[in-house]
Amino acid sequence: MITGAEEVLLHSPAFQVSLLLAVALGGYLLASWIHQSAVVGAILVGLLVGPSGLGLIMYTDFVGSMAELGAIIILFVIGFEFNIRDLTNIKYGIIASCGVIVPWIGGYVLAIFSGYAFASAVLIGTALTATSIAITANVLKEMDILNSEVAKAIIGAAVIDDILALIVLSLSIEFVSGTFTLNSATIRLLEQVTFLVIAGLIGHYVISKWIRSFDESDFARNYPEFIFIFAVMMAFLYASIAEYIGMSGIIGAFIAGVSFSQCSLKHSYSIENGAEYLYIIFASIFFVSLGILVDLHYLTVEIALFTLVLIIVAILTKLIGCGLPARLMGMNTRDSLILGFGMAPRGEVAMIVGLIGLNMGLIEQDIYISILLLSLLTTIITPIIYRSWFYKERKKEIFVVTSQ
Repeated sequence: MITGAEEVLLHSPAFQVSLLLAVALGGYLLASWIHQSAVVGAILVGLLVGPSGLGLIMYTDFVGSMAELGAIIILFVIGFEFNIRDLTNIKYGIIASCGVIVPWIGGYVLAIFSGYAFASAVLIGTALTATSIAITANVLKEMDILNSEVAKAIIGAAVIDDILALIVLSLSIEFVSGTFTLNSATIRLLEQVTFLVIAGLIGHYVISKWIRSFDESDFARNYPEFIFIFAVMMAFLYASIAEYIGMSGIIGAFIAGVSFSQCSLKHSYSIENGAEYLYIIFASIFFVSLGILVDLHYLTVEIALFTLVLIIVAILTKLIGCGLPARLMGMNTRDSLILGFGMAPRGEVAMIVGLIGLNMGLIEQDIYISILLLSLLTTIITPIIYRSWFYKERKKEIFVVTSQ
């Protein structure tokens, strides 16, 4: 029997964080044992301890908040690997646009042929448009290939893809609920594009310049941690502004990271190095939370079959929608496939689409569990394919060159 004191302990934030990190450590051990990415290990252990398995941890508001912080920190750190010019490449825009249109059509058509209502089909198509930047970027970072051209193409296209997917989500909800107007859609699009442009320019040309100048001051010499705290504050501010105008907060955090990527400091603590330590903790919690979020007890044979087909469609439509345009624009076949699979994880964005649809009564629990499993399994599949196929081939190439 649990006493009052034990109940307080179990629900205290300190104990919850300790438990989540303990689960994350278990994920690392499992990943090492099965020779896979730490992302895969964390998600699988999250499944084990969550509602699908032992039921030791539920997806509470606190766990959700910690996961949200994790996603913001992940994209803030990933942003340091990129230059602001990497996001203005027209090729990335074309890849991202095709990577939204083709999956939406694929998801919508599959849902209609499976007998689902129009509103449900629209939401399923919308869930397939998303790309989880955090998942693929973390795997690319683990493999130390974030500076490769294909990695830059994946991240650049994924950022644009997520922006377009969130716009599609807003428009889809308005459309199926009967509140859509062309004026509101145009205003929302202009707001989001304006934010990205202004936030990037201010961060790169104003804030970064001020940081470098401030680094030379006596104050910075006495308090070398000040600039790091300021940079993290700006990352969360950018994230909050992005959410306020209807975008994902992780996009704002990514723009902040890109903006500060060229800040070379002499007297202050490195922003990038400091953020790496935050990344280690919060990213672990984020990936564990993806496993905790799923409850497989709702799974039936019918839902399992539909989900299986949905996952196949989700992967194929990203391969076609993103990989084919990349190949047509001059990328070799192997890198085009890497890009296509890299855009396949739906992760937290598709989960958000499913949750919104469920709360608004636009979809039922069966579609919701399908979207959650889609998010989970596409998240797991990409790291496995990268390490067991593409990364394995890369290691073979390195071995051949070395032996010669």
